[in-house]
Amino acid sequence: MTKEERKQKELEKLTRMLSYESELYQSGCLRIAGVDEVGRGPLAGPVVAAAVVLPQGCSILGIDDSKKLSEQKREYLYDQILKDCIAFGIGAVDNETIDQINILEATKRAMIEAISNAAASCKIEHVLIDALTLKDCLIPQTGIVKGDSKCLCIAAASIVAKVYRDRLMREWNDRYPGYGFDRNKGYGTTEHYEGLRLLGLTPIHRRSFLRNL
Repeated sequence: MTKEERKQKELEKLTRMLSYESELYQSGCLRIAGVDEVGRGPLAGPVVAAAVVLPQGCSILGIDDSKKLSEQKREYLYDQILKDCIAFGIGAVDNETIDQINILEATKRAMIEAISNAAASCKIEHVLIDALTLKDCLIPQTGIVKGDSKCLCIAAASIVAKVYRDRLMREWNDRYPGYGFDRNKGYGTTEHYEGLRLLGLTPIHRRSFLRNL
């Protein structure tokens, strides 16, 4: 595939992923926040959500579900998204709270926090969310199953949340070496379980995910 063919393919994908936003733009909604989270499954660290409001006519190529992108590509797009977006917000709920209220409720709390932080910079008129419905969100919303691979602003939020959380986990790795947090980001890899066997739990581990240890 030539460079021009690759660019044309990315432009076509961009148009497809803007379909949800385009419908809302036509109805008069111009400030649309995409919301997604990362970190529901790890054994350690917070669950993190991001809300991103992209400008109408966003032309950033390559935005996709963060899980489909390389770390290098995510880092590049993270910078582009934050440079071009109208507003963004981060929400993070720590492991202790996850243990207290469960991961689903913690995820919703992180999303509400992310929306609130983004709304401090602009008046959000509609929220597009990956899969979930937030009963505590007073802004009109639409949940989209697999939204991070179908909707541009949700995909952008998935990238922002992923890069933000990965950076946190690399910082935790410096504080708690021996678990491979810089590589596994808190997920249950062989290296992580070996660290648990040798070193025990850290203050950032989710006790409710590790009841058998």
